[in-house]
Amino acid sequence: MGSHLALEPSSLPEQTTPHPLGLRSRPMKLLLIEDNLAMQTTLQRSFERRGMQVQVCADGARALDRWRASLPDVVVLDLSLPDIDGLQVLSAARAEGLIAPVLILTARGTVGDRILGLNAGADDYLPKPFDLDELEARIRALARRALPVSERDAMLPMSTPAFCGLREDAASGAVCFNDVPMDLPPREAALLRAVLAQAGRAVTKERLFECVFPGQTEVQVEAIEVVAYRLRKRLAHTGCEMVTLRGLGYLLRAQS
Repeated sequence: MGSHLALEPSSLPEQTTPHPLGLRSRPMKLLLIEDNLAMQTTLQRSFERRGMQVQVCADGARALDRWRASLPDVVVLDLSLPDIDGLQVLSAARAEGLIAPVLILTARGTVGDRILGLNAGADDYLPKPFDLDELEARIRALARRALPVSERDAMLPMSTPAFCGLREDAASGAVCFNDVPMDLPPREAALLRAVLAQAGRAVTKERLFECVFPGQTEVQVEAIEVVAYRLRKRLAHTGCEMVTLRGLGYLLRAQS
């Protein structure tokens, strides 16, 4: 790890207030600092589909320049960068007065690593592997916290409409059946959220794979079939069923 590289302070004035544009008037601006190109591509495509503007950077040497130039609403930061440790990037950014909320996304998952990250100025910490919907929920929560109270209250998420008694509570991320949270393993919950968001429409295996196995390039797309099989059994009592559409993907519909 090239910790010998220096990070020079910027001559730009310190950023002391949130970006003047409220998040309701423009897409959220996200800076993703991640050196794993497969994960970087997966996350960028996923979040752009969800309406975010995503800037990416694969190394620490250019991370601060990208941060200063884009003034993101939220930064997602990997620690194991190829040249400069992510904690050094974070410490240098905070020393400059770059105040965007930071979520550390890394394979370093020990309590000691989390403490180091939070002490360096991080606002949240999510270890790999992770659930894509949980990551998005944490990012949006960080963005809301940075807003004035009046805007923050206006942006509180609304629960999705019920479909056959199923709905996602956007505040908690839980999927409820008849207003009772379902006890689902993380991958089955991620799959159900993805098909519930498109209830009555086909969702491709590739799209569902991104939601259930984000950035996990060692896993085959066919693994989604195992998760779908388990989820089908859990939905048997709900009045909903998830059917396979050959060549198209999966469809959540009312039981016939």
